[in-house]
Amino acid sequence: MSVPHVSKPVEFGDPKFGDFCVEYPNGLVDLSRSNHLDQQEHSGIDTTEEPGAQPGSSVTAPTLRAGQLDIPVTGDKTVRLDTDKTAFVIIDMQNFFLHQDIRDHPKGLACVDPLMKVVPFFRDNNIKILWVNWGLGDDELSTIPPSLARGFNANHGYRGFGSKLRGEFGRVLIKGEKNTELYGPLQGLFEDGRDKGTDFWIYKNRMSGLWNQTPLEDFLKENEIKTLLFAGVNADDCVLGTIIDANHKGYDCILVEDTTATTSPDITYQAVLYNAGNTYGFVTCTDKILGSQSS
Repeated sequence: MSVPHVSKPVEFGDPKFGDFCVEYPNGLVDLSRSNHLDQQEHSGIDTTEEPGAQPGSSVTAPTLRAGQLDIPVTGDKTVRLDTDKTAFVIIDMQNFFLHQDIRDHPKGLACVDPLMKVVPFFRDNNIKILWVNWGLGDDELSTIPPSLARGFNANHGYRGFGSKLRGEFGRVLIKGEKNTELYGPLQGLFEDGRDKGTDFWIYKNRMSGLWNQTPLEDFLKENEIKTLLFAGVNADDCVLGTIIDANHKGYDCILVEDTTATTSPDITYQAVLYNAGNTYGFVTCTDKILGSQSS
């Protein structure tokens, strides 16, 4: 089940604040915030209605412009992005969640290869790459709510935030420790992008990267980012939490399916996909992204 196509062009949002999107009957959802419907009606495009047609049904989707990208999504639709206002948010692809010496997460490891392919594509299209990761300072340990601390005190061979892990992984989710580094080749992928100025490391101290006035939100506001593509683990915890908060704060949300995973039962992941595509935004995959169209 997916959101049905509109029967005529519809503009969502309030034009007075410049925050809007336009959806067209052909399945295009224009998130670029570059074309109001009333602008098109006065742009020289023939908008003469056929007899019996619904008002506005003859308005056609605008032509793809420079700096825009059309990405197919589920439901036989396409989203149009302004690449300058878009970021790829990769959440918690860290040793703590993926390394086989700490836990067994084969579905999470399966996300690594798609990320290695799609990150360079996004860089080439001027989309910022944001690696949003757990990383606590000692001064933050006392600020963790009891409910969250209890959840991270499970039977995984450690005793909560800041406790010592086996081997050389250091203390649980503390900045600078090996367990908070990105897993395997992803660390090198980040460092390459960091040196090029395309990738940014952003710490978080809760499940959601946008739970309050956070470093992630500061970055998004400073860079006037409006559209977010999401990857990472776990899909039903930190990824979904960030998507929900992003949706509440007015960001466009697009989940990249084959770059997200969870250790929870599959029915949980299916619920994430359903809500991501029907309530919070859209769902796509790396094959669709790599085959997407730019001007």
